[in-house]
Amino acid sequence: MPETTQLFDLVQPITAPSLAAAAAGYLAFVGALFAGSIVLPGIWREGAPQPDGRRVTYKLSGLVLFLATHIVLAALTAGFGVSLMPIVTHFASLFVVANAFALFVVAYLFVRGRRLRSRDPSSFASVDRPAWMPTWLADIWFGVELNPALFGVDLKMFAYHPSLIGLALCNVAFAYTQYEIYQTITPEMWLYQLFTWSYLLTHYIREDFMLSTWDIIAERFGFMLVWGDLVYVPFLYSMVGWFVLHRGFDGSGAGAAHDSFPIAGLVALAAFHVAAHWIFRGSNWQKDRFKRDPHAPIWGRAPETIGGKILVSGFWGIGRKINYSGEIGVYLSFSLCAGFESAWPYFLPCTLLILLVQRAGRDDRRCRNKYGALWEEYCNRARFRMFPLVY
Repeated sequence: MPETTQLFDLVQPITAPSLAAAAAGYLAFVGALFAGSIVLPGIWREGAPQPDGRRVTYKLSGLVLFLATHIVLAALTAGFGVSLMPIVTHFASLFVVANAFALFVVAYLFVRGRRLRSRDPSSFASVDRPAWMPTWLADIWFGVELNPALFGVDLKMFAYHPSLIGLALCNVAFAYTQYEIYQTITPEMWLYQLFTWSYLLTHYIREDFMLSTWDIIAERFGFMLVWGDLVYVPFLYSMVGWFVLHRGFDGSGAGAAHDSFPIAGLVALAAFHVAAHWIFRGSNWQKDRFKRDPHAPIWGRAPETIGGKILVSGFWGIGRKINYSGEIGVYLSFSLCAGFESAWPYFLPCTLLILLVQRAGRDDRRCRNKYGALWEEYCNRARFRMFPLVY
C-alpha cells in the first residue's frame, strides 16, 4: 500500500472550476432526491407520539430512492460510460460544497424557525440547553422546529437520503476508481462494497424504524443533525474506502493486486460481518416491534418481559445494549477490509466505541432511575451491557 500521505494524491486541488463542478453535481444530486421524495411512490406511516402528544404522518420513499439511484447509475454506466471516479478526484471540493450547503440549510432553518416562533410562541417549547449557551446559539445548534417541512417533505427525514445515498455513492466511487487505475477490483473491495451496501439496504428496508428513534421524536432540526447528515456521515463514514482502494498495490497504477487476504480470511471476515449485522439490525427491530405490538412473537415465541415493561426476549435477554455491540462490529468489519497497514481505517469504529460506551452508561443510569427494582432484576438476567466479561 502507498504511504498514507500518498493515498490522497488522486484528489485535485480546490479551485474555482473544481468548486463550480462540485456544486453543480452536489446540488443536482440533492435536488433529484428532493424531487423524487415528492413524485416517487412511498409508504405512509404514522410516527411515534412526540413530546406534545401529536403524531406526524410520514411518507417513506427512501427504499424507492435508494433503488432508483442504482438503476440510474447502472444505466449511465452501461449506456454512457459514466464513471464515479470524479467523486474521488473532486473529494475535497465536494467536502467544501457540502459544508457550505449545510450552513445554508442551517441559516434557512434558523430564520424560518424564529419567524414562526415569533408568530406563535406557544407552539414552541423551550429547548433543553446548557446554562452557558445563549438562546440564539441553541437555536442554531439544536434547531428551532421539531418537524420542519417543505413542499410536503419532512426535512429531517429527508436529510437521511443525501446522507446515506451520498455515502453509497462515495463508497462505490472507490470501486470505480480502483478498476480504472488498476484494471481490477480486489476481493477486499468487493467485500467492502457488499458490507456497506447491505448496511444501507437493511436501513431502507426498515426505514420506518427511524420513526421511533430519539432524533425523529424529540430532536429539533439544527446544525447538530444537519451537519451530521450532510457532511459527517458521507465523508467520514467513507474514510475506509481510501485504504481499500490501494490495498495490495504498490501505488504505481499498474499490475495485479498482491498480498490479498487468504480465502479463509475473506470467509471469516464475511461471517463476522453477517453476525454483527444480524445482532445490530435484529436487536433494534425486535425492540421496535415490541414497542409497536407487545404481543408480537420474538424468535417464534411470545415476548417475555419483566414487569410488563422491560423486554428480555431475543437479543435483549443477552445484553442490555447489545445493539451497540452489533453496530460497532459492523463498522469494524468495514475497517478490516483495509487490513492492518494503517490505523486510520479504524478511526470510525474507535470513535463509535467511545461514543456508545458512554451512551450505554448514561442509558443505564436513566433506566435505573426510571424502573428501579425492575431494572436490577433485568441486570441479573442480561448481565453485560455491551461486551461479555468486559462491560
